[in-house]
Amino acid sequence: MIPTGAMQLIPNDTPTALADAAAVPPAPGSMAGSDWKRLWRDAVRDPRELLALLDLGDLGNRISDTAAAQFPLRVPRGFVARMRRGDPHDPLLRQVLPLDDEERPVPGFGLDAVGDAAARTATGVLQKYRGRALLVTTGACAVHCRYCFRRHFPYDEQTAIRDGWREALDAIARDDSIDEVILSGGDPLSLSTAKLAELTHGLAAIPRLRRLRIHSRLPVVLPERVDGDLLAWISGLRWPLAFVIHANHANEFDAGVDAALARLRGVGATLLNQAVLLRGVNDSADALAGLSERAYAAGVLPYYLHQLDRVAGTAHFEVSDAEAITVHAALAARLPGYLLPRLVRELPGDTGKRPLTA
Repeated sequence: MIPTGAMQLIPNDTPTALADAAAVPPAPGSMAGSDWKRLWRDAVRDPRELLALLDLGDLGNRISDTAAAQFPLRVPRGFVARMRRGDPHDPLLRQVLPLDDEERPVPGFGLDAVGDAAARTATGVLQKYRGRALLVTTGACAVHCRYCFRRHFPYDEQTAIRDGWREALDAIARDDSIDEVILSGGDPLSLSTAKLAELTHGLAAIPRLRRLRIHSRLPVVLPERVDGDLLAWISGLRWPLAFVIHANHANEFDAGVDAALARLRGVGATLLNQAVLLRGVNDSADALAGLSERAYAAGVLPYYLHQLDRVAGTAHFEVSDAEAITVHAALAARLPGYLLPRLVRELPGDTGKRPLTA
């Protein structure tokens, strides 16, 4: 169970997590593998360094050292380079900077907003919806998003990789209702490609599985991760692959992200984007239209626009349901249907994402 006391930290800086991130060899004739590992290690981890890089040192008094200690800052420098210098309201900065707002206790915001504990069927295996099993593959991420709905998840105890995938694979093999597996985390691409191949080799021994889905923010925040080894692994998968990226604002895309997404499309992945509606980041029809249009230009279809999961420490990002519905209606009035993400909320015990409508 998820404890009700102290915060549970994502162990991105533990030796195990760093070893997983470092275990991918370079693709033959390429330095791409080496580059992403080096860039992973070189992430900005000091909030005041981040502000200094952006000429925002005077914001230092708004940083919460308590929040940063409980849920550490981590952001790749390539993502920092997409932030606007001198702009304290930059939508990318707001997603990663630990502010004193996080320390305010707010009724209705808890440690397990989406019912992960109740959905656990084996170590690292969550099953909320019929036919689908989600694997919490690792606790490691290349970026720590302040609104993360698993920022209190007990990763030290509950990742599928802990016993070499055995318990997770056995649980999936025993359940005849499961025909799709979703790799999540943390971020599954934080693992070495060899570890991912080990997992999918085990899944391939379960004939009933028909689809594989990967949820990852790395192609956006660390596009160098999409290297030759990763593409070779994807090319060898026996299932159709839905690759769900996570971008909340058009400014998260640049030429490097476009190239990484093109490489994924080139090996047959279907690319979808899910975003979270965040106050001060994308809570307007203009921002969301820009996101959908920019994602589509990069070959990615909008999928979900999630209402904020009510996790402790995230209340300052919340947009009310009424406001969310109004913004989504304005978005629907200006975009073609294929560019309109579904506005949804996830609630514990529901059998699917709950659509939000007027």
